[in-house]
Amino acid sequence: MAIVTDSIACLNRDLAEQHGIAIIPLNFYAGGKLYKDGVDVTPAKAYELFLKDPDSFKTAASSPEDCLNAFYQARHTARNIVCVTVSVRLSAVYNVACEAREIMQKEHPDTQIEVVDSHTATPAQGFVALAAARAAREGKDMPEVISTAINMRERVTAIALLDTIKHVYRSGRIPKIAAKVGSVLSIRPIFTVSDVVHFAGAVRNKQRGIERILQMMRDKVGNKVAHAAVMHAYALEEAEKLKERVAAEFRCAELWLAEFSPLMGYACGTGTLGLAFYTEG
Repeated sequence: MAIVTDSIACLNRDLAEQHGIAIIPLNFYAGGKLYKDGVDVTPAKAYELFLKDPDSFKTAASSPEDCLNAFYQARHTARNIVCVTVSVRLSAVYNVACEAREIMQKEHPDTQIEVVDSHTATPAQGFVALAAARAAREGKDMPEVISTAINMRERVTAIALLDTIKHVYRSGRIPKIAAKVGSVLSIRPIFTVSDVVHFAGAVRNKQRGIERILQMMRDKVGNKVAHAAVMHAYALEEAEKLKERVAAEFRCAELWLAEFSPLMGYACGTGTLGLAFYTEG
């Protein structure tokens, strides 16, 4: 059994390789040039391009060819493949992966591919893919692996604290004028991701925002053992400090650092920090 996911899952290369997960790189434009997320450019370099010319930074349509390439890579290790995608309500990746599946199965009838909508994004999606990979490694069959992924998507939480609201109009959820006014007022919004992006509050400074998202995690985790990821958009030092706090305050069975995919960062901006987590039991 092989697992595939897309780059919105924010899995770093070591994690993906360790668990044998193939990554579909999503595309974006910067300065008029097309880039493949995590292939042609690192997230840090992508954010440097974004800061240089934010208005030229745009997402690009998902590529069936990129999905097929990930399926071919996965097929080297297994004939059965489970592909975990970003929420279909946030991106067309799920539909494109389904198109690629049809092409692949015509070429290789012995290959079975199932596409699972994670209903989320960020490392929360990564946790769904990791759960599927771990189930596959335990020798579970395809229905059991899919069931494991579906169970995990109901358990994960993703929270993001933006350092600015000025780019959020790009998501189509906030008018540009409102984003500009919010930026002038130094409003820092907090969002959660569950199928779609939900507004969860706003703060006037980043430290209060960090305290707020940590409290949101405390409210959900309590004293349970947690699996967590700290994510950031071009804010490594702050993310490392946040990771230290999470490690000190929670009982973490796993805790890793992730770079926020530039395909989400184009609407969130640099300086974004976030948490993705679920609890055991």
